[in-house]
Amino acid sequence: MFAIVSLIVIVVVSIIVVRVATVALSLTGLSNQLARFQARSAFTSTGFTTSETEKVMRHPVRRKIIMTLMILGNAGIVTAISSLIVSFVGAESSGGLWLRIALLAVGLSALWVLSYSDWVDHRMSEFIQRALQRWTDLEIRDYAGLLHLTGEYIVVELNVNASDWLAESSLNELKLNDEGVLVLGIEKEDASYIGAPRGDTQLEVNDQVLLYGKASVLKNLDERRRGAAGNWEHHKAVDDQKRSEEQEAVVS
Repeated sequence: MFAIVSLIVIVVVSIIVVRVATVALSLTGLSNQLARFQARSAFTSTGFTTSETEKVMRHPVRRKIIMTLMILGNAGIVTAISSLIVSFVGAESSGGLWLRIALLAVGLSALWVLSYSDWVDHRMSEFIQRALQRWTDLEIRDYAGLLHLTGEYIVVELNVNASDWLAESSLNELKLNDEGVLVLGIEKEDASYIGAPRGDTQLEVNDQVLLYGKASVLKNLDERRRGAAGNWEHHKAVDDQKRSEEQEAVVS
């Protein structure tokens, strides 16, 4: 019985460790979904894709978090397996065996439900953020709130392909501001980064462009192709943005 309790405690600690790492990674600028995926991948040692590895290795804080997770994950998995084996080896009868299986199933099911609870997740995130702010030097900023990302505005990273309307044009030529789109940064194919690019900056094939704007506009921009059709989509987006600004002016 003690082994089953130990196993459940190990699982609880593992969930908390991954959650702390998720919040810490999100504070370094990663999206919550990507931070959660990277934390779980590091803890279970399943690995990342090449692009995700580069994002971690180029950032010293992320690198430290991931390395710590890998160490804790390896120790936790080995301990969990050992506890699981011990919990069933000591069963003296089939009745005792099924009782232990039932207790383990109930305990793990309860943990599963709690780990996917939005209420628990929200409370844990708030507590972890306060703790990290008090006892670490991680800079905590609510970028989602500052940019109103909970509404219709989002930040996306688009890959510039050869057939895209964005390809081989300068920001002055594209006039994305007229569509209500801001270019926050550009990551070039050689991994160099241009923050807050100016109007004469050229968008080239295989560039990764970080954009801020309305979700519908950015979706249209991602699907827009070169040529007359793409230019027409741009003009329609500009007209829509003007109408939207006029409506906001009337309301205010």
